[in-house]
Amino acid sequence: MELLKDIETVKQHIADEKLSLLYIGQENCSVCHGLKPQIKKIMSEFPDVYTMEVDAMDVPEVAGEFQVLTVPVVLLFVEGKEYLRKARIIQTAQFKAEVEKIVTGYLSIAE
Repeated sequence: MELLKDIETVKQHIADEKLSLLYIGQENCSVCHGLKPQIKKIMSEFPDVYTMEVDAMDVPEVAGEFQVLTVPVVLLFVEGKEYLRKARIIQTAQFKAEVEKIVTGYLSIAE
């Protein structure tokens, strides 16, 4: 998961990558610290998805750009469009199943 430091780089990766995941957290968020390793582990099973993270305190523009009201937030984009949004308390098994469905569906169409 690549740590990005500015909103322009985040937007560029979302535009450039066919499948991308953005994890938005904060340094002072205990839920974020517990969830991030779980999301990283899940996403390691989806090598076709470019994964990135941003700290909302370091890049405050991310909140306005992606309408983030709480952290952590996980956003999955397909060809630049948001397909999945999960926030705060995320059931990891359900999240994995939803990501798998979206990614598998996209890859079967893209072939």
